[in-house]
Amino acid sequence: MNYVITGGAGNVSKPLAETLLAAGHSVTIIGRNETNLKPLTDLGAKAAIGAVEDVAFLTETFKGADAVYTMVPPKWDAADWKGYIGSIGENYAAAIKAAGVKYVVNLSSIGAHMPDGCGPVSGLYRVEQALNKLAGVHIKHLRPAYFFHNLMANIGLIKSAGIIGANFGGNDDKLVMVHPADIAVAAAEELLGLNFTGISVRYIAGDEITGAEVAKAIGGAIGKPELPWVEFTDEQSLGGMLQAGLPQEVSSNYTEMGNAIRTGAMTEDYLQNRPALSKLKLADFVKEFAAAYNA
Repeated sequence: MNYVITGGAGNVSKPLAETLLAAGHSVTIIGRNETNLKPLTDLGAKAAIGAVEDVAFLTETFKGADAVYTMVPPKWDAADWKGYIGSIGENYAAAIKAAGVKYVVNLSSIGAHMPDGCGPVSGLYRVEQALNKLAGVHIKHLRPAYFFHNLMANIGLIKSAGIIGANFGGNDDKLVMVHPADIAVAAAEELLGLNFTGISVRYIAGDEITGAEVAKAIGGAIGKPELPWVEFTDEQSLGGMLQAGLPQEVSSNYTEMGNAIRTGAMTEDYLQNRPALSKLKLADFVKEFAAAYNA
């Protein structure tokens, strides 16, 4: 089989490509930097150097693919983040149609049922809608939960203020979280099987835990057993991100997403379609967190 993978050597794309290569398939990796792709090209992958903003490049790269894996790379300087994310979905759809690709596994997110009100994830709603308009193409939307690795952004806060938190996670509300490695496993299953038809959604989650449980596990791993989870107001969350140097557009969207987590809007559809939990748990992730914290 001939697969095209977007996302370069990212946390999901890299292990996904490694799995496909190990199974003996042809894999082309789309990325902006050939050096970053070297660990995969050394394993036999082909590098396609270009930008996902370039429909002609995408079309040429997608030609001959039995299936493509699509994801929207982060862009921190977008003036309209949701609009940018949606535009990449339109680019993928145009290239898939022009290249005649019949199978697509698309990395979306829990909360992508929300047309608005969920920050960047509402941009992924637009990506899903763009792909769903394709005629005769089988599409599997992967909707993973909140990445464990997003918690790494709290390292500075822990070191400076002795707390961890966000504008969600207070009380006994469950946070639905997942490890990127488990997303790669799910994506590989879908691409290797290609047994999905029409348009379908697959949720991926590894743990359902409270903010207090997150703080306890991370605190225990880094030698701060009393580390508290603090739920910030939206205003505090926004101000903290701006002070940390994140752009206004990104900070506002992340704050909006946090609000959707806090109110339960983001997990509404997930809870109606709850999957079996995947392998990796918070206890596995905190070892990685501790290593990064102590580096």
